[in-house]
Amino acid sequence: MKQIRDDAMKIGLKAIETVLPENAVRAALQGGEFTARLSGGGEIVLVAIGKAAWRMAKAASETLGEKLSGGTVITKYGHSMGPIEGLEIFEAGHPFPDGNTLTATARALEKVKNLSDKDTVLFLVSGGGSALFEKPRDGVSLEDLVSVTDQLLACGADIVEINTIRKRLSSVKGGRFARCVQPARVFAVVLSDVLGDRLDSIASGPAHPDGSTARESLRIVEKYGLSLRPGLLDALGEETPKELENVSTVIAGSVSALCAAAESSAAGLGYRTLLLTTTLNCEAREAGSFLASIARQIRACGTPLVPPCAVVLGGETVVHLKGKGRGGRNQELALAAALGIRGLKDTVLLSLGSDGTDGPTDAAGGLVDGHTAEVLAGLGMDPEALLAENDSYRGLDACGCLVRTGPTGTNVNDLAVLLVR
Repeated sequence: MKQIRDDAMKIGLKAIETVLPENAVRAALQGGEFTARLSGGGEIVLVAIGKAAWRMAKAASETLGEKLSGGTVITKYGHSMGPIEGLEIFEAGHPFPDGNTLTATARALEKVKNLSDKDTVLFLVSGGGSALFEKPRDGVSLEDLVSVTDQLLACGADIVEINTIRKRLSSVKGGRFARCVQPARVFAVVLSDVLGDRLDSIASGPAHPDGSTARESLRIVEKYGLSLRPGLLDALGEETPKELENVSTVIAGSVSALCAAAESSAAGLGYRTLLLTTTLNCEAREAGSFLASIARQIRACGTPLVPPCAVVLGGETVVHLKGKGRGGRNQELALAAALGIRGLKDTVLLSLGSDGTDGPTDAAGGLVDGHTAEVLAGLGMDPEALLAENDSYRGLDACGCLVRTGPTGTNVNDLAVLLVR
């Protein structure tokens, strides 16, 4: 069993390595559109937001050198790797904005105001940017933003729904940041953490025309029964910018690239491969049960693949919080799968967040096999009870099935790999 577990980790880590932001940022900045912009002169001011902001900014700094006129980097606590010459580095809260979020965003806005039409804002965007880049609208407080985000996360709203609400409570989301820097142009380099690479939802689309509507935002409030004071409902009723003429965007990395890299790595280790989907977005424990059913089918009759085989999925599941335990969507998916593959030989399931974090924990996800449920039972733990309490972290930690990578520097959704030998 050790060999197949090692293979799963090799596949996961190689896939993440492939979508690290440095090469993608360098390629974008050496492309024709950006180099043509450079030839026009003017200042280049950098604003980088998200969990991968530091590494994206570092690559941009090394690529542009003295052509860069300074800027601001805003990333999650623990994701900065030190100073970058000429740039201010801030760490702030995620998944909830905090005081540092507001301070850092204010500093970024200060640096990009009063630019001319010859100047360019190099906007580096990665997942987590919604929490890390924020200036509340007039009449909206930081406490309002935290409360709304908390309610949306707890009820299992997906990222597009969450960001549809966030945009309308913000002065920088939903295309409003691009409006702030006019007449300067924005060149955005984006690492996508949203299924389908929907640019108006990645980091809540600060520099992209908003495709969502006020009516949709109010429908989300009704769908989940959100508790909002009247002033916030008024803000949700106002429309966001639908056209922006000063923005160019390049998607530098996505979950599709993550899954393709996992497939390639698995094939290199001798596994037949099947990419099942890059748009997984159901309940985490349901995804785990579904993958376990595929494993049982492979074991029983060799379909859809004959072992040794690897089934690859990408996306972002959701968790409806009902218990008071700790965990994350990848840990919950893995624990649910452990129940379904109980007793299967040479069968493992890896589920991890590409950013190296899963929920409010120090783990990236989980790696389970056919023995995991039995080991938990031997420790006096009931996997069903752990799932009911949303306490996957405690169970997986006890049986040595947590995956800890530390912050990876990228963020392009989650990866799940089922291996059967």
